[in-house]
Amino acid sequence: MIAKIVDNIKTLIIALVIAIIIRSLFFQPFYIPSSSMEPTLLVGDRIFVSKYTYGFSKHSFPFSPPVLNKRIFNSKPDYGDLIVFKTPADNRTDFIKRLIGFPGDEIQFINGELYLNKKKIIREEVKEKFQIKCGEEISEVISYMETLPNGKRYLAVYNKTGSMMNTDKYVVPDEHYFFLGDNRDCSRDSRFLSSVGYVHEINLIGKAKIIFFSNDTKKGSVLKFWNWKNSIRINRFFKKLK
Repeated sequence: MIAKIVDNIKTLIIALVIAIIIRSLFFQPFYIPSSSMEPTLLVGDRIFVSKYTYGFSKHSFPFSPPVLNKRIFNSKPDYGDLIVFKTPADNRTDFIKRLIGFPGDEIQFINGELYLNKKKIIREEVKEKFQIKCGEEISEVISYMETLPNGKRYLAVYNKTGSMMNTDKYVVPDEHYFFLGDNRDCSRDSRFLSSVGYVHEINLIGKAKIIFFSNDTKKGSVLKFWNWKNSIRINRFFKKLK
């Protein structure tokens, strides 16, 4: 009897170690709790993030143990990547945003348009209508397909009224990055220096790769299987992220 209990404990420990290794070095699931990345990511999306894309740091591991004071096997991200990172404010909270600025880059909004290193980001208005949320509110937005210098294209939305029109210049420090949410007027990101600001490279966790599951929490909990036909967004399953 005791031997069987010991064997079961060993099996659980081995399974736990394997799960930690996979989560730390390969892929980690994340849940999207806010509308800051709409329409790219919706509240209730569940995504897989590759942990190895940019190398590893202490934040690659559960509870961020102080085992690494720099990134190892470091690989640089690219403009427009969707990246999960630990917020500099507490080094604990996970955020996902789009990478807009590298060390030395200058970012600014002028008359509501995004400038990178004094060059206006090319954008084309998209006629398709989106139901964009900000908290509990539905926002009236203008949608644009923006193109970054490396050719990366993505959809960004701006409020029709009350949009952030002009900002100071943001100059990204060494070893840091600048991030924006795709839902530009409902995103706490690098524009807010006191709460997010510039993100140190050690805080990068990984690159968002795919939506593997999606449930509209406003239409029902995922536990209420009898209501799945109303709440589950099957069309978002296994959607690759750009």
